Amino acid sequence: MKDFMSVGQIGKTHGLKGEVKVFSLTDSLERFKKLKSVYIDGEIRKVEGCKLQADKAILKIEGIDSIEQAELYRNKYLMISREDAIKLPEGSYYVADLIDCSVYDSEGEELGKVFDVLHTPGNDVYWVKGNKEVLIPVLKDIVVSIDIDKREIIIKPVNEWQE
Repeated sequence: MKDFMSVGQIGKTHGLKGEVKVFSLTDSLERFKKLKSVYIDGEIRKVEGCKLQADKAILKIEGIDSIEQAELYRNKYLMISREDAIKLPEGSYYVADLIDCSVYDSEGEELGKVFDVLHTPGNDVYWVKGNKEVLIPVLKDIVVSIDIDKREIIIKPVNEWQE
């Protein structure tokens, strides 16, 4: 498992005093109100203020005090340590932990590794790349088991659920 996790990406500047607009990489913008510090390029920075917009957080980060300074941080990622991550309910996983997990069917055939997790209205979908690409709906009757420590996901054979 990764020691640090991305929670947002800095976009444009906001105002004259170095505030930055942050695109959330988490399920909840409210998460940003609780952040006390973040890592940017491996350096810890205190979060001095937070405002929420409909789809972004606006943060005032220690050491970024002007538009010119804020512009230098555009497109950089805000990271937190795993200890500061929100605890997930049983059976839920961080996308960062699923990426690069090996995917096998229950008969032992390796399908490849999780390249990305796509979010759709009905369910998430694992995008698996191997000898060929496979999109696997994350449904209880398809995904047999997930073992993050072993970096392994077991699914029912594709021919049983794919039409």
